[in-house]
Amino acid sequence: MQQKQKTWRIAKPDQAAIDRLQQASGLDPLICSILVQHELLTPEDAEHFFQPNLRHLHDPFLMKGMDIAVERIQCAIDEEEKILLYGDYDVDGITSVSLMYTFLGRRYGNLDFYIPDRYKEGYGISRAGIDYAIENDVRLIIAMDCGIKAVEQVTYAREKGIDVVICDHHLPGDVLPPAEAILDPRQHDCNYPYKELSGCGITFKLIQAFEQQHNIPIEELNSLLDLVVISIASDIVPLTGENRILAYHGLRQLNHTHRPGLLALIDQSNLRRPFNIRDIVFGLAPIINAAGRLADAELAVRLILARNRQVAHNYADILEECNKTRRKYDQETAEEAEALITANPSLTQRKSLVLYQPHWHKGVIGIVASRLAERHHKPTIILTDSDEHIVGSARSVSEFDIYNAIAESEPMLINYGGHKYAAGMTIAVGELDNFIQHIEQYVSGHIQPDQQQPELGITAEVDFRQFTSGFRKILRKMAPFGPGNPHPVFLTRNVVDSGFSKSLNGTHLKLAVRQENSRIMNGIAFGQAELLEKVRKRIPMDICYSLQESGGSGRRHLQMVVKDIRFVEKETSMPRPSPSN
Repeated sequence: MQQKQKTWRIAKPDQAAIDRLQQASGLDPLICSILVQHELLTPEDAEHFFQPNLRHLHDPFLMKGMDIAVERIQCAIDEEEKILLYGDYDVDGITSVSLMYTFLGRRYGNLDFYIPDRYKEGYGISRAGIDYAIENDVRLIIAMDCGIKAVEQVTYAREKGIDVVICDHHLPGDVLPPAEAILDPRQHDCNYPYKELSGCGITFKLIQAFEQQHNIPIEELNSLLDLVVISIASDIVPLTGENRILAYHGLRQLNHTHRPGLLALIDQSNLRRPFNIRDIVFGLAPIINAAGRLADAELAVRLILARNRQVAHNYADILEECNKTRRKYDQETAEEAEALITANPSLTQRKSLVLYQPHWHKGVIGIVASRLAERHHKPTIILTDSDEHIVGSARSVSEFDIYNAIAESEPMLINYGGHKYAAGMTIAVGELDNFIQHIEQYVSGHIQPDQQQPELGITAEVDFRQFTSGFRKILRKMAPFGPGNPHPVFLTRNVVDSGFSKSLNGTHLKLAVRQENSRIMNGIAFGQAELLEKVRKRIPMDICYSLQESGGSGRRHLQMVVKDIRFVEKETSMPRPSPSN
């Protein structure tokens, strides 16, 4: 199935605001346009953006429950109580547990950790996890990246004399668990200024509060940021506010990490320094996640905490084998899902896409849902069987809140959780058909026409001559790029082949193009090799692209990553340049 043509939407920022910022800062007007689109309107805003500073992090004690949480942990240390660190089985939960274990382990030895089994226990705090705590004489559980809806489980823990501190970033339900303290800025009565932290980010704020209370050197906090940035990248949280500060310094720490576990993970991923957010998302995160998807997520924690290089490499080898198997299941499931859509044309008429097969592997349904949502541009839910229930993973599109759609189906569900763009659920026995029908009715009634059409947001229309060395230097300072701070996308019109464009592996298109009198700009259009014939005919093109620098620090080359191409005229009679030109 061919993907829908994208709608190009060129930003129209406030020109007066651009002019004011340019006059006050002296920055390139194009840079000022980008900053204004990020609502950065003053030189001070620009300075904070270009130079993220840990001193600009919010006071952690602004978060509701923080003082109680710090006091309870200190009490456990003073009383030599056993502390259990409990985390979810994905990257965010794994890094949260590893972060807290690293920090507390430097000053307290009576620690243990627990990651629930995705298949036997499911998401969040489980009764089996509480039973493990009881059997091991635990008196305090610190639950990370989960717990905000675990009312029954936390009640059970309290009945057994175990206190729970919850560090979560997911949306709360109407009733909160009876925990000793709940750290979640999404609570309606929490006045913490920034709401977009990852689960590991919440854990870091708890550590920051503990550090402030006990005058621990800031250098110790810096050494933990390699784990925080892995969670930020992997959980796809916005790279704004505190997340931008933590990611910026976290990348620096990751690029110089001495952790044997992370070094083994980096070796296994074949990444090259310096790393960026994309390297984490597509290089490190899949290997870490593979443990929870196909094996035991505790393996990933043991990898990160490993102090011996050989032990770390052994764990990394195991996880990479899991990742290879995960890729196989992922591909097979996606192909089967596409076959179902092809065989059932009525599915293409629906506003939502909900597919179920009992044999699909639970560990990959989220990945497949994400892929299908992007390909078909519909809110998508992929369902499979798990322990006599049907479980699912949902992904959404263009500002559509899939979590609300699922929440409206609550009478048909055993449990659910997540956020606007991604969620999971367990369906009650006999409710599958009703659930599918209800999701379609909800989506049909709430999704807007522009949310059903793939859209390419364009930052600015530019000429190649605007990419001066000064512009490139400032653009570099806008990193790290990711959600909330995407690579600027530029539109350049009337571009023609220079005579050097070619195919790469018969799949990708390697462009070498120019505007009139401009220098040659190189670029890559992934999966667009079939356009080479038209390109070589020198048919003028309008191209949308982001910019990246390739090569070492001494010889950096600017390259376009092409997002879309439109041919705008018939074949031109302009002479084709010879290679000598």
